[in-house]
Parts: sequence; structure tokens; C-alpha cells
Amino acid sequence: MLRITVHLRDEWLLIPCTDPSLHVCWLGSEAISRYTTSYPKREIQADSTFRIRRCVDGGLLSLEDPIKDVLQDNDFIELVIQGDQWMPKQMDLIKSKSVHMSTCLFSMLKWISLDGNSLTTGDLLGLGKGHFKIQLTTEAEKKVNEGRVLIESFIKKNQVVYGVNTGFGNFAQTRIPNDQLKELQDNVIRSHSAGVGAPLSPERTRMLLALRINVLAKGFSGVSMETLNAIVAAFNASCLSWVPEQGTVGASGDLAPLAHLVLGLMGEGVMWSPQSGWADARAVLEGHGLTPLILKPKEGLALINGTQMITALGVEAVERAQAIARQADIIAALTIQTLKGTPKAFDPGNSLRGERVQDAYTLRCCPQVHGVANDTIAFVKKILTTELNSATDNPLVFAERGITISGGNFHGEYPAKALDFLAIGVHELANISERRIERLCNPSLSELPAFLVKNGGLNSGFMIAHCTAAALVSENKVLCHPSSVDSLSTSAGTEDHVSMGGWAARKALRVVQHVEQVLAIELLAACQALEFHRPLKTTPPLEKVYGLVRSVVRPWDRDRAMSPDIEAVHKLIQQEKVGVWCARLILRHWKSARPLSFMCWAREILPLLPLEKLRYSSISYSGKFEKIYKKKKRKYKFIVPCLNIVLFNMCVHYIMKHVKVSGHV
Repeated sequence: MLRITVHLRDEWLLIPCTDPSLHVCWLGSEAISRYTTSYPKREIQADSTFRIRRCVDGGLLSLEDPIKDVLQDNDFIELVIQGDQWMPKQMDLIKSKSVHMSTCLFSMLKWISLDGNSLTTGDLLGLGKGHFKIQLTTEAEKKVNEGRVLIESFIKKNQVVYGVNTGFGNFAQTRIPNDQLKELQDNVIRSHSAGVGAPLSPERTRMLLALRINVLAKGFSGVSMETLNAIVAAFNASCLSWVPEQGTVGASGDLAPLAHLVLGLMGEGVMWSPQSGWADARAVLEGHGLTPLILKPKEGLALINGTQMITALGVEAVERAQAIARQADIIAALTIQTLKGTPKAFDPGNSLRGERVQDAYTLRCCPQVHGVANDTIAFVKKILTTELNSATDNPLVFAERGITISGGNFHGEYPAKALDFLAIGVHELANISERRIERLCNPSLSELPAFLVKNGGLNSGFMIAHCTAAALVSENKVLCHPSSVDSLSTSAGTEDHVSMGGWAARKALRVVQHVEQVLAIELLAACQALEFHRPLKTTPPLEKVYGLVRSVVRPWDRDRAMSPDIEAVHKLIQQEKVGVWCARLILRHWKSARPLSFMCWAREILPLLPLEKLRYSSISYSGKFEKIYKKKKRKYKFIVPCLNIVLFNMCVHYIMKHVKVSGHV
């Protein structure tokens, strides 16, 4: 049996369809009949002409089509009587697909078990993309139940507990009677739903919701399993609330965004699902067989007190930064090749005994500049991983000790500072990239045609593409101003120091996106510069990267609009295709592509692979052996090639294993 939710005028009607072979016309007539039965004063003629369209994509449906051919279970449609007007297409207010993440909302692939302790940044990104459904571990359920039992015991004893039977913030001294405790929790959600600005994309909202579930699963928040199971069910059905991106100061947690998240789960405001698009929250929940949350004492505060907005956006920023850092090395290598740069500066011996060379700093110092960006990303990722699995509620419920403690874990200073640092570190990849673009476009520096185009003057080539890169870098310099150095007192002086972590996270994301776009322009320029060196070729891996770019963008022989080409290459970078190509091909051509120092082959190849375990274990192993080799060179000289063969085999083994898991390589 199909269940179809129909929007007619100002109401949402859930209509069961026991015979899917019936036509769409029957569905419309049934909806009108139910509407007039419920609202007899709102007359609609039985023979009225009407039209029907899907809510999610606005597609008009033929009234003669069988329902089973054009609709699925839990689909949402709109019915408009002749003379009425279509409701505004709320789906147009926000894209259902994010521009930065390929999504899989319609086909969940796997389950992931949350316990509040083991979530990784990669897991959270996968949850945002829709790759997983959520289930809780048995241990997590036990801890949640124990915490709830303690809260219920406090209520029975009439014991005063902040957030359970008191007001909030500056009203913490106000005692609330037991018969108003439910109203207290509802009110805190409604009053705190005061955010503004564009809503988060469905992918980011999924990350926010998943992260809140993970924190609640730790068992320190005092929520009931009934409420937590309802939230998990909403996540698994992709029923996502409207969450404005502005309004958090990052202490006491991300109150406004999380309040909006819960408001939709209560059946108020609007929600999004793959079947409905943006629609009335209660209708979306009921259309998926779910019921709105009924909050118990403590649960309203428990659901909104935490740093999940900062952390969710921060995780996306750091994961994208890590992807772009891998590819920045490859793009820089292609630029250096086209500018006929010397590789001598990259010999590992240069770190011990420098040699004065003629290349400009933007070419010669890539390892040093890119290196600090990689170290920054690793540092920030470590902090965010800790934050993912931290109890950031207040007060915290300790069932084993039978107490609650008001603390400061909701303060977002840690992730805020880290994300400000991330923006500064990653920005430098764009800063040095823009200088390399200048060298490619400037004929006095590159010995190539001005702006990389024939018939200069008639054609302007990459002149304005370079201006775009410069504009993005300039914006980043302003965005790199730390937001966490600011603080404003709120809540009548009770919350007198805040982190501004929400802005730090959104700012870091903007910086990362600009870096991606600048590197896309550099990659385009480097590939165009390579055209003027033909028939000469660069290394086999870089030739394949060139071929990848040429699969989406053709060379320039005359001027044309460049924005579509920049966007096409930007997508390649976002999807990490540049890094994947190079990692695969360096393995194939490793003898010709390895650095001058044979021992450093592992150090060069492993960072290109998205395999954390392999990377750290192998580099550590090779580093220790290198020290031994230097001390006893003659004794161990025959083992050095063997070690590299072992590392090579490890790479192949893990890559083949990785292919089966995700198909990245």
C-alpha cells in the first residue's frame, strides 16, 4: 500500500492508496473529498478541475497515469484547484544537493553504530552524504537509560536541577513548578529558534543531526531512549529541519541552530526530505510514518546545548582542506614543469644543506609552504576528532555518581581557535598558487605567450582568470582574521565570554572553497602552458593529470567564456580526482617518478594516498630505518632497496583493499 501526502490549499492530507493501479485523477478526487469532509465550510465543487505536481521537483503529473508508475510510497504532491495558485516552490529556496558534496540521500548503503566515543571525521562526512543509516550500540542505550532514570528520580524528589525545573541563563534562579516542566522544555526550543540567514544544506543538516545523536549516545545528557530513538528514526528517513546558518555565538553551545533542528522534529516550522522537498514539518514527519517529538523534562535543553554546529561545519572544512592539500602538490608540480623549474631544491638533502638556486620562492619553496598547511590540517583534525566525541551538554548527568554538574564543555573555544588556525594555514595554498599563476601568465617570467593565448591583443587569454584568483586570495586575507578573538557578553551578563565559533567554522569553509577555486585556475593555466611545450611531454603521472583536465576542458586557441571551465575543473578537485589519478600512476611509474633520494620514495608517494593507517605506519618505519642506514651504510646497503619494495607492496596491498571498499583508487 502506498501512502501519499497531498497539499491542498493550506492543509496536508495523508491518503492511503490500497490499489496503486488507480489513476492520479482518483488521488486528486479523494483528496478533495477528504478536504471538504474535514472543512465543510470551505466549499470545493466535486467536479472542479485540478492539476497535480510533485513537491520535490515541481514535475506536473498526468491525471491519466497509474499512481504506481509516477509516485512512490511517502511521496509528497500538491493539488491546485482551477482558480487557485501554486504555493511558492520552497525547494527553490535552497538546493537539495550541496555544491560541495556528492550525495546519496535516496540510497543508504550501510549502517554505522554510534556510541559517543568512536566517531571519526570521515564517518561524519559519510553520514552527511547519506552513505549510512544510524543505529546505537547496546552499551550506549544502557548509558542513556541510566542517565534518564537519574533525572526522573530528581523530579520525584523535587530536587532543584538547572534546566530540569529552573529557568535558563539569567533565569537560572527561577524555580518552575512540576506541572509546567513540559511547557518549559517546549518554550526553550521555540524561544531559542531565533536564527537568521540562509538555511544549511540538507547534507550539512544531516551532519549536525548525526553529531547531536552521537553526543546524546554518550549518556551524559539525561534524555530518554524514546526521544533518542525518534531522532534516529528521523535521521534515517532524512527528515531534516530548516536550520538558519547565523545566530550562534558558540557558547552556551550553538543554541539557535540546534533549537531550529529540534523545532522541526517537534512538528513545527518546515522540514526537508527527499520525497517532500521543503514542506510543513508535521506533514513531513507523518508522511514518513513518524510522530513529532514530545519533550520530557531536561530534554529541551539537552538537545540544544553543545558545539555541534561549529564541529559539523568544521569537519567538512578540514576534510575538504585535506583533500585540496593532497592535490595542491600535484598542481604545483605541473606548474613547475611547465615553467622549466629545477628539481634540485626538492632533494631531501636540501633540508640539511641548502644550495642557492635560481627559481623563485613560489617554485622553490613549495614543500615548505605546502608542508605547514598539511601540518595545520592534521593538528585541527585531531582537535575536531576529540570534539566529535565529547559531552558538550550542560548540566552533565553522571548516573554512576548520582549527580549532575554544571560545567563549561559547551564553550566552543577549542574548535573556534582551531578553525581560525585552519583558515590561516590553508589560505597559504591559494596565496602561493596565485603567485604561480602570475608567473605562468607573465611572459617575462614564463617565456610563454602573454596570458597563455595566441594572438595576444585580439585575445586576452587568462588575464581575467588571474584577476579572479587575486580577488579570491584578497577575500581570504580578510576572512583569515580570527573570529575567536572577539567576544560579546550575552544573557544579561551571565554568558559573558563566548567563542564566536560558528563564524569561525563558516569562514573556514569559505576560505577552503576559495582555495579550491584558485587551484582550479592554476591547474587550467598549467595545462594551457603545457600546450606551448608540445611535442615535449612531462612525467607520465602529470600527463595523465593533463589528460584528466582535457576530458572536461578543451585547450584555448581563442577567447571564450572561462567560468564554465573553471567550475568543471573545480569539481574535479572537489571530487579528489586529481589526487587519485596521480597516486595510481606514480605507483605504475614509480621508478621514473621517485625523488632524487631513493629512501624518500615512501615519503613522497604515501601522502598522496587516502589511507591514514598505511601513511603513518610506513613513514614511521622508513624513517627509523633511514637513521640506521645512515649510521651503518655499508652493512645495510643491500636492505634499502628491499625496504622500498616492501613499502611498494604495502601500497599495492592497501590500494587493492581500498578499491573493494570505496572504489577511490
